[in-house]
Amino acid sequence: MQHLLSLALLSAVTAHAEVFEQALRNGLRVIVKEDHRAPVVVQQIWYRVGSMDERTGTTGIAHVLEHMMFKGTKSVPAGEFSKRIAAAGGRENAFTSYDYTAYFQQLHKSQLPLAMKLESDRMHNLLLSDVEFGKEIKVVMEERRSRTDDEPHSLMFERMMAVAYQEHPYQHPVIGWMGDLQALSAGDARAWYERWYAPNNAVLVVAGDVKADAIFALAQRYYGDIPMHKLPARKNFSEPPQLGVKRIVVKAPAQLPHLVMAYHAPVLRDPAQDWQPYALEVLAGILDGNESARLNKTLVREQQLASSVGAGYDATSRGPSMFTLEGTPSEGKSVAELEAGLRAQISQLVHHGVSEEELKRVKAQVTASEVYKRDSVFYQAMQIGQLESIGLSYKDIPLMLKKIQAVTTQQVQEVAREFLLDDNLTVAVLDPQPLSGEHKPAKGANRHAH
Repeated sequence: MQHLLSLALLSAVTAHAEVFEQALRNGLRVIVKEDHRAPVVVQQIWYRVGSMDERTGTTGIAHVLEHMMFKGTKSVPAGEFSKRIAAAGGRENAFTSYDYTAYFQQLHKSQLPLAMKLESDRMHNLLLSDVEFGKEIKVVMEERRSRTDDEPHSLMFERMMAVAYQEHPYQHPVIGWMGDLQALSAGDARAWYERWYAPNNAVLVVAGDVKADAIFALAQRYYGDIPMHKLPARKNFSEPPQLGVKRIVVKAPAQLPHLVMAYHAPVLRDPAQDWQPYALEVLAGILDGNESARLNKTLVREQQLASSVGAGYDATSRGPSMFTLEGTPSEGKSVAELEAGLRAQISQLVHHGVSEEELKRVKAQVTASEVYKRDSVFYQAMQIGQLESIGLSYKDIPLMLKKIQAVTTQQVQEVAREFLLDDNLTVAVLDPQPLSGEHKPAKGANRHAH
């Protein structure tokens, strides 16, 4: 039954969606996804630049510039961008990752010209004053303190990435190191903006109750006259093979210890030919797909080694990926016992493989989740923009789903055997310290909030 459901959902997902594409003369790619269920529209502009493009000493500048994009242009004063979108009944925001920086607005379809006018304006008319930069860098530093320095799991993850990657810029946090943030200037932000913010380094995605031809005309009107410019040569970063297990202990105020085991893993480069990333996605689902998945069933419910446990893997990014196992030991159990339990689960996979029943369950889940995500116009645009920004194509989505359906039990066993090795592994442990200056955390005390 589950397998039949999976195939039915697959056919629903892979039915040809109304997606149209055009490139403007200045290099801006415009992709339109028609979805006429509600009179709303999403505009997203994706710049193919993220923290991995930063130079040593200026970490965090991609994210700081994202903040500065709301600080005004020659015709739109600081703070007015957000006010005008809100007055039109819309919502807007932005986000920065290792791989890209994106800006979005979601509003009634009649208000799309306003959103395009504002977004195209700041693509080439941004004002980067020293005064506004001085204010905003303080905001970013406070964000770093509250979300990383005072948040033990985030702090542990940041330190783990710095250890796991020896050469690749993923070793630096997206928000930047505090020392670099303190040294950044408005000049650094101007240089970043001038270097990367150009129509020929961007993808405009519009999804919702629109007609593609009308959107192409609007895009030409608002974005078409922005000049393209020569982009810097990008360095092709690689990560050398690891030469043995790496371990890090992070001491931070927290109520409970935590363990992360992170293994270097490949990502999708050729959706038609690659098979390992698909098998790794299925493996993550078998270990942590739902309550009955292996890790939860064995380590939480049966052995009571962990109070929570999980697995994660992302098959799509510009740089390399990690396959992660993590968990919090149960009361009375140690991090070492939990690590031994996780290793036993890996050994079980490597030696005995997975069942056809597990495979069917995960495939059904993956495909169902894709179908449910289609309910969101915003997510449809997100999926397109993300794939296009990392060098893949939205046209590959149906193929990628078919390839997941084609994964075999032997392939899942093979990727576990090949990648879940000590030579690929970084182990990070959060060693909890007393909270809020107390000598001993009170039972049930809250961990530091985000």
